[in-house]
Amino acid sequence: MIEKMKFLSITGPKSDIDRVANTYLSKYEMHLENALSELSTVRDLKPFIEMNPYRDLMSKSEELVKKIDENCSASHKSMTPSEAADVITNAFSMIDDLDLQKKALKDKKTHYKELLHTIEPFKMLNYDLKKIMNFKFIKFRFGRISHEFYNKFSKYVYENLNTVFYECDSDEDYVWGIYFVPATSSVKIDAIYSSLHFERIFIPNEYEGTPEEAYNDILSKIDQVTAQIKQISAEIKKKIDSIGPELLTAHNTLQTLTKNHDIRKVAACTKERRSYKNNDNMIFYILCGWMTLKDANAFLKDIENDPNVYCISEEVQDDIGMKPPTKLKNPKIFKPFEMFIHMYGVPAYNEIDPTLFVAITYSLIFGVMFGDVGQGLCLVIGGALFYKFKKMNLGAIISLAGIFSTFFGFMYGSVFGYEELIPSVWMKPMDNIMSILITAIVFGAFLIIIAMVLNIINAVKSKDYARLFFDTNGLAGLVFYGGILSCVALIFTDHELPGAIVLAILFGVPLLLMFFKEPIERKLEKKQNLFPDGKGMFIVTSIFEMFEVLLSYASNTISFLRVGAFALSHAAMMGVVLMLAGAEHGGGNILVIILGNIIVAAMEGLIVGIQVLRLEYYEMFSRFYRGTGKEFKPYKTNK
Repeated sequence: MIEKMKFLSITGPKSDIDRVANTYLSKYEMHLENALSELSTVRDLKPFIEMNPYRDLMSKSEELVKKIDENCSASHKSMTPSEAADVITNAFSMIDDLDLQKKALKDKKTHYKELLHTIEPFKMLNYDLKKIMNFKFIKFRFGRISHEFYNKFSKYVYENLNTVFYECDSDEDYVWGIYFVPATSSVKIDAIYSSLHFERIFIPNEYEGTPEEAYNDILSKIDQVTAQIKQISAEIKKKIDSIGPELLTAHNTLQTLTKNHDIRKVAACTKERRSYKNNDNMIFYILCGWMTLKDANAFLKDIENDPNVYCISEEVQDDIGMKPPTKLKNPKIFKPFEMFIHMYGVPAYNEIDPTLFVAITYSLIFGVMFGDVGQGLCLVIGGALFYKFKKMNLGAIISLAGIFSTFFGFMYGSVFGYEELIPSVWMKPMDNIMSILITAIVFGAFLIIIAMVLNIINAVKSKDYARLFFDTNGLAGLVFYGGILSCVALIFTDHELPGAIVLAILFGVPLLLMFFKEPIERKLEKKQNLFPDGKGMFIVTSIFEMFEVLLSYASNTISFLRVGAFALSHAAMMGVVLMLAGAEHGGGNILVIILGNIIVAAMEGLIVGIQVLRLEYYEMFSRFYRGTGKEFKPYKTNK
């Protein structure tokens, strides 16, 4: 069902808005609307513009809270904004020096990592780097060159140059090394290497010993710095944990204040007015939004003795153009199915909540298509455990669908694919193929009629009379579709059809009403032009639309054949599994039976779940449900 709503306009002194949010809006759920938009016809209103004074403190608070032990809980005492600010400021001062030391160590570690990365490709060079750096008559260049140019250099250039290239390392793309050249020839040789795309790497004068010794030394320094960072982090955590409860309380206080401050984004303010009692300039805030009928009545009673809060409540009326948000209220067992409703679209306030319809039909159709006592019980248990530990609605849906699978397993006499262990209460699918398929068609037609009835109810609730009387899923469509089903039933039961006049009225009148729906609707709305695109275009368009409607009646009904087809498919697949396991003569390979059941349950369960959802959306929802509502999103302080 959909909760009844009330529209509330709350006002009071501007300086009192935080108290109202903290005192009342933390107790009652309220879907806030933009007050300036809702009161657009009211003059002398302006936005509530005010900078958030808690923004910087909140960012510091979040940084500190990350360091607190997970098992720490907030203290139960309340804090004023100034007390919370003092706790956060003092905590930062307490660890400020340690934070600076930690930052300096992190910078040093980053620098060491850069040195490590630079020297790593040259570890094969077994020569003291300091000595190389001090060469006077020989120039050196560290760097890398791609394989393509290195091969050309080795074949055509190297022998003719007064240089030595020492290869240190290589990967898929580059050769890493160092070349030596006499100082007198360095300009020319450098130019040749540059033309071969030699990428020079400058080595800082910070290394000691050979590249490998320098590499190991830097690794040792990185380990030392890492240990120092861990030690300082432990000290910071110890200090933070010592004031953890107070810090969490301060953080929660700031969170509440920040969220309260966000109310200003949707609030409006009056212009300054002078109070005659104390000669002060008074500015009032205005908050607008929706509460459920129960919360609204409790809230109005709660503020009766509060002199600084004034509230006007309005009932939902069709003629004032307000669009209330939708809050669904369903029994706990059906609540997980709201997930499917939200996937399609939230129902409008004056629409039927289809959650109960979906919960029953989805579970029922799933059970018909996937009837097996053993596999059904596995779905019940597995889904329940999934929902309990993961808190996911899909687990509850699987569990409820498994109950119906178990039920139809008894109806079919099937336990893990075995059809001889228990007798069938109804019928065995593989022995009654035509009966299963015909039953699926009849069941589908019944569900389509229910969807049409729900559409008629929705039309009545929204006072959409054209949709009620002339829509293809309204009364005209119901009479036409019901007439077709009645005639088909008479033919299959060897009864005579009604006379031609009765048939002409039964089918002709609804078809004409559906055909001329648009001009009739425009006539009811008292619009002068009944055929805005011309009569010819109207007739051509309507003929194609009627053809599509008739085709949809047939295709939607036949689409339910898949219900029977999957019931047969499940039985057939389990028959193949038992045949492969050699179970037809008793016993059989247990491992094959277990694996077969797991594969069939997983694969067919997934396919059946998707197919049932498709039937819900395309064959049923499309007939009665629009899902054009907006979800109820309440403001709630963090308390």
